[in-house]
Amino acid sequence: MMLLGACAGWALLTAAAHDGRPEGVLLAVLAVTAGHAVGRVSGALLPVAAPCAGALTALAVIVVQPDLSPGIWYATPLGHAGGTAALLALATGATCCAAWAAPVPALRLGLWTLAAGIVLTGALLGSAAGCVASAAVLMCSLAAGSVTPRGLALLGLAVAAALVAGTAWALAADVLPGGLTGVLEGRLTAHRVGLWRDALRMAGRSRGLGVGPDRFGELSATASRTVPSDGKPHSAPLQLAAEQGLVGVVLLGAAFCWVLYALWRTPRSTPVALTAGAAVTALAALASVGNALSFTSVTAGAGLMAGWATARPWARDGAESRL
Repeated sequence: MMLLGACAGWALLTAAAHDGRPEGVLLAVLAVTAGHAVGRVSGALLPVAAPCAGALTALAVIVVQPDLSPGIWYATPLGHAGGTAALLALATGATCCAAWAAPVPALRLGLWTLAAGIVLTGALLGSAAGCVASAAVLMCSLAAGSVTPRGLALLGLAVAAALVAGTAWALAADVLPGGLTGVLEGRLTAHRVGLWRDALRMAGRSRGLGVGPDRFGELSATASRTVPSDGKPHSAPLQLAAEQGLVGVVLLGAAFCWVLYALWRTPRSTPVALTAGAAVTALAALASVGNALSFTSVTAGAGLMAGWATARPWARDGAESRL
């Protein structure tokens, strides 16, 4: 709670300093907080049914409304939208968590089948990133059954998320080898990389307080040439660096690390903890190169995932050992 409060407080401070609009950050913090609280309660009462219901709800949202926001720039390279890809990964993670918590083998098999179906849904919807992210979560969850030291596995997930964010930052700073830069820019589009470079320039000019929350769009030359434009750089770390300075980036990284620490300490089984860690890491990777955290459904889903994976089931208290 102190960390989330610091995120909200810093957003208000930087907004006051530069006449920014902190409502988006505050809504995201509120969604994570509410999702975590609901996840802890529902996960304690219904450790199998609650994440399964959450996964089905996310899947329904994806199928009914595959384009979570308008605009042609959401179409590539992250499928219909970064939000769609993130929801697919979170839904797969929630289903796998329910499968590991299921006491009946037949029910567990059915939940594994549902998780595989979510992966296929991403492919059918044309969300390449969502299909890859959800498949990675499913494979990590299946492998989690044979992993004993959860600490090392969670550390590996943290390193993976840091590598994705670091690569995006290095691409924006144009410090990667020319051949690699060309390949990545071709996959990510020159427009997206241009947004990242605008964000990095803003961060360099105002490292302390940034330019103010939700002001990137009006100050970015690349965004102003785009119609329609959502006014975001499509990278959470770079957006926070531009709008809230280095402190904003540190707070975002601290929130991710706290989730992994909570999963390391959770009384739930190691497969459940590592599955949730894989889903959150997939979300972090998508947020580093896309607009995933711009959607309330995604931030609330991240809070739910953390809550479900750290809740102590009341009906089975002490039944699940922390390996």
